[in-house]
Amino acid sequence: MTEAFYDKLAAIRHEIHQNPEVSEREYNTTEFLKGYLSELGIKIIETDLRTGVIAEIGSGQPVVALRADIDALPIKEKNTFDYASKNGAMHACGHDFHQTSLLGAAELLKAKEDQLNGTLRLIFQPAEEVSKGAYAVLETGVLDDVSAIIGYHNMPFLKPGQIGLRSKAIMAAVEKFKVTVKGVSGHAARPDLGVDTVLTITSMVNNLQAIVSRTVSPFEPTVLSVTHINAGSTWNVLPSEGFFEGTIRTFTKENRQHMRQQFTTIVEQTAQQFGAQVEISWGQTPNVTYNDEELTPLIFENSKKFAEVIEVGPSTGGEDFAAYQEKIPGVFAFIGGNGEENAPDLHHDTFIVKDEALPVAVNYFVENAQLLLNYFSKKASE
Repeated sequence: MTEAFYDKLAAIRHEIHQNPEVSEREYNTTEFLKGYLSELGIKIIETDLRTGVIAEIGSGQPVVALRADIDALPIKEKNTFDYASKNGAMHACGHDFHQTSLLGAAELLKAKEDQLNGTLRLIFQPAEEVSKGAYAVLETGVLDDVSAIIGYHNMPFLKPGQIGLRSKAIMAAVEKFKVTVKGVSGHAARPDLGVDTVLTITSMVNNLQAIVSRTVSPFEPTVLSVTHINAGSTWNVLPSEGFFEGTIRTFTKENRQHMRQQFTTIVEQTAQQFGAQVEISWGQTPNVTYNDEELTPLIFENSKKFAEVIEVGPSTGGEDFAAYQEKIPGVFAFIGGNGEENAPDLHHDTFIVKDEALPVAVNYFVENAQLLLNYFSKKASE
């Protein structure tokens, strides 16, 4: 990581940050990535993905995948630095940083291509924020011959130069729910002649809070949050319909199933109590991000060569990287991006990753990609 290379990567990140594109619309980002990789002589693998890029360095077996996400969020940025977003969207989760670090790693790995013991497949993944991108990549078949995959997410609570890792669950399984309630409209002065949708919804929201506090072990991290309620349009009419939506976060398959069952029971029984009709819809969302118990300790030790590596607790955030780990062994890390006290969290309109975090992020890919190629090459020859 020379000073000139660092400056080059920082400039690339600033350019991407200034021109964010939201999930499934990363068209210009895709063209930029293809152009940059092609100039390096890196092979682009053609797929039916509308956005995102799959590329390849090296040849033969084993194959190890490196993944970075590329989409932004529909958030208006409030930062005032000279490379703030120009278009109303925002890289408020640091995906500009992720893809830049993988570009930097690609350039360094391409320079030593003849020394690689196998193939590195680069996954610049779209649509992580809507939990669709990883599933779309898997459908292309580009990971069918892959032995392992690594990725990371920047974390504002960690300092540049730090890496957080743990075996097993590192991020939560995610549920996205929407509950639609249908009552009977009527005059607010005669609620007895209608079915009160607002009362039904608010009762459901209150009743749901007892699931975690009264049916889940206090030693089992679990979150249920209702984040959006919509019902009615004026002050003196009982609305005929309304909805609420939110999320559940869990860390085991058993607890995930328990939460969904309890949620459904409470919603349906509360609707029955008030005489309302109810419909529950669940979004496509990722399972637990579960780090491979054989590979994670190897990457933990190897990363000490270039970073301060610490064992972290699991995050209740979610990641569609989990979809890859359901198919192949994977390791997902947290890389320090800020570290200042009261640094804005992910998805905040003043969120920022420090450029100083780039060297460790690049080396995370470079050093551990080679480690895994050598590891699987040796394993195949035994």
